[in-house]
This record gives sequence, C-alpha cells and structure tokens, in this order.
Amino acid sequence: MKKIERLISIVMILLQKEVVSASEFSRLFNVTRRTIQRDMEALSYANIPIYAEYGAEGGYALMEEYKFDKRLLNHKDVENIFIALGGFEGLITNQEIQMTIQKIKGMTSSEISPKLNLSFYEWTGRSQMNEDILFIKQAIENHWLLKFEYVDQMGNITHRIVEPYKLHLSEMHWYLFGYSLEREDYRIFKLTRITNIQKDGYFVPRPEKVFEEKKQHNEPLNLVSVQLLIDVAVKDQFIERYGKNAVTKVTTRSYLTTIELPENQFAYQFLAGFGNKVKIMEPKGFISNYLNFLEEAVNLYK
Repeated sequence: MKKIERLISIVMILLQKEVVSASEFSRLFNVTRRTIQRDMEALSYANIPIYAEYGAEGGYALMEEYKFDKRLLNHKDVENIFIALGGFEGLITNQEIQMTIQKIKGMTSSEISPKLNLSFYEWTGRSQMNEDILFIKQAIENHWLLKFEYVDQMGNITHRIVEPYKLHLSEMHWYLFGYSLEREDYRIFKLTRITNIQKDGYFVPRPEKVFEEKKQHNEPLNLVSVQLLIDVAVKDQFIERYGKNAVTKVTTRSYLTTIELPENQFAYQFLAGFGNKVKIMEPKGFISNYLNFLEEAVNLYK
C-alpha cells in the first residue's frame, strides 16, 4: 500500500474511532510502529488535528470538532455491509479488502456482532487464484493486453490475446469479460481455464456503450424440460438452486422435480454428480443420451 493511501485510511478510521493505538495501526497496515509515528507527524504537518493520548488505553485520536456526522448510516446498515464484506473476504483476500473491512468497522463506535455469518471453503486453488485475479485487475486498470492459453469446454486449446474489461464472480466461479483480438468480438473466459497469462502490451479501451451492448448479447442455450425423481438426501440441493416449489413429494424418500437443462455433456456431468440419488424420468431422448454419456465413462475402466 502506498503511503498516501495509508494516510487516508488512518484519517478515515480515526474519524469514527475514539482512540486507536500505534500497535493496532501497525498490525493493520503491516508496518512498524515507527512508520506509524512518522505517518502521524505527516498528518499533523497537513493540519489534520491528531493528538496522542498516553497510558494503558492510549493511542492516537482526532479532535472531536473534526469528526463528521454519522447519521448517513445507522448501526444496522454498517452491520449488513460488514457481513457482505466479511463473506467475500473468503473469496479473495488482499490488503485492499482487509482495509475496507477495517474502515467499515470503524464507522460504528459499538462492537459489531452480526447475527448472520457468511463463510466459504478455504480451497487451496482459490487462494492461488487470487494472484491471477489481482494481476487481471491490474491489467484492467492499466489497459494491458493479456496473452494466455485457454482450454474451452470441449477441451480445445487456443492461444488468445485479449483486451480485459471486467472480472465477474458467478456461482463461486470467476470469469474474465474481454475483447478477443483473434475472434474480433467480446468473449467470456473462465479463470480456471486460463494458463500462462502474461502482459502483452497496451490497448485503447473501446467505447463503454458498445462494450455494454456486446456484453448483453449472449446466445441463449437450447434448454430441455427434464423430469427427475430425486432422493430426499439431495432434495435440499434442488431447493437451493430451483426453489421450494420446484419439488413435489411422492413418498417419504422421493420427490419429483422438472427443471430445464441444456442437452449436452455439462448437464450430464451435473446429473451424474448425484449418483444413484437422481433418476431421469423423461424425455426419452435425453435419457438415451445420458446413458451413452455414462457408458463412455464406464468404458474408461474396461
């Protein structure tokens, strides 16, 4: 973090906290206490009315007259923001997010104890992906062209040069939206399918209006209405994805649901993940294609 960013962060925290110790600032910004002391001196030279309080509960504080009115956000607002930030911290952890959470914490004088908690699995791959996410974020901000290898859903490997525009999180997966120079059009790339990503020069961003229009024009999938008989053990997963009204009780152990799926290998992979807890009832053509998919998988072990 640059010094100017740290100084602004210090002021924002002190605007809402009564007293913050040098040790707390030191841990927060991962710098020495001496660096914090120099920061306080720099702020004083800039006519920010910071003063030191001594003793066991001492630290740095701002003159009360300098603080702003906190009526814009009430305690519940701050708690809700903190819940959301705290949950997404598990998806991408970096110093900027840590600082944002600390700033939001600092906007309330009372201790936040949310009644709702968000948490995500600490997968090794997710933490390793943070490096790519931060690199792409930097590329978007600085208009770097990106060069990488991409493996599509069919396993085809292509070499791409892309103008990066947006990072998007959807159902726990990260995607890059950008303009592919090879395809001469906008494309969406799943980050876990990208390898050997590198900077490859600079680009001039395309007009935002064109960019937004292209982003909205994705070809719709051809979906098939599929009826499934599902076991009670996996009912919750269908409720989470399709809602309570999507499942109908048949017996104590079984339920019926009708959902729309693309007639391709990705839908078959989705259903195969439920093992013997899901049976396709109709349509017959979908069942036949699904059985072929399963037979090809079994043939790998023959």
